[in-house]
Amino acid sequence: MLRNYYNRVMDVKNEIKSLIAKKASTLKDVCASLEQVKNKKVCPNNITNKFRRKTIKFDEVQEILDVLGYHIEFVEN
Repeated sequence: MLRNYYNRVMDVKNEIKSLIAKKASTLKDVCASLEQVKNKKVCPNNITNKFRRKTIKFDEVQEILDVLGYHIEFVEN
């Protein structure tokens, strides 16, 4: 079960990195946009470390996706 959790977290990291690349953007640019939305400092290193430590929160992922123009959707199988 822990392995499945790890794989999902890594998948989120890779998906977000892929979406950032598709937008011809960088994590630094995304963080700058997040700073404007949240009115507080958002460092790319902090986001990277959260992915590495597997501690990124669902709402943080949603905020990143919102800046990129995407959203999370749950679809029943």
